[in-house]
Amino acid sequence: MSQATPGPVDGGGAEGADGTPPAGSRSDRPGDGVTRRRRPTMVWMLLAIALAVIGLDLLTKTLAVAHLDPARPVHIVGDAITLRLVRNSGAAFSMASGYTWVLTVVALVVVLGIIRYSSRLRSAWWIVGLGLVLGGAMGNLADRIFRAPGPLRGHVVDFVSVGWWPVFNVADSAVVCGAILLVALSLLGFEYDGSRTGWAARRAGHGEPVSAEDADA
Repeated sequence: MSQATPGPVDGGGAEGADGTPPAGSRSDRPGDGVTRRRRPTMVWMLLAIALAVIGLDLLTKTLAVAHLDPARPVHIVGDAITLRLVRNSGAAFSMASGYTWVLTVVALVVVLGIIRYSSRLRSAWWIVGLGLVLGGAMGNLADRIFRAPGPLRGHVVDFVSVGWWPVFNVADSAVVCGAILLVALSLLGFEYDGSRTGWAARRAGHGEPVSAEDADA
């Protein structure tokens, strides 16, 4: 009696004779390697934008403290645009004064949340928006931690006054611009993972949401 040729063991067939996965498997898809390479790049882009905002914010605040007299504002365009040194115990644009420690905790949560989920980002525009928010939050957070009257109670340095708008700084501007950009991206359908829905998907010529892999193609 001839002996039957052994067939593949249970669970076999997923790999070739040499142990390599067959063509077409998930690990063999071209997009997977690109995705793994892009994630660290996205994180570094986020950190670079945030560090640029922090550096500019620190530089301008240092110059404002060194050269501006709180009692003598500098008029740039009449009374419409002035440089006016203000110590702010509240949030952006001098709101919520007197709740410094609460705002410090909120800023810490925002910073940690952005850093925690940064590896999931695959959209360059989301990187820009979150980088601006992260840099602005950390810029003002540094004031609350290191400036007088003490840690977690420090007053933020504001120095730009435009018309009736409350006095603000570079960090405030970055947070607001970043937040506006993120809201616009969400409304238009540009998702943080690179996929597109709604208006963005229709504009791309698709009737259904575009996946992150398709968006990268």
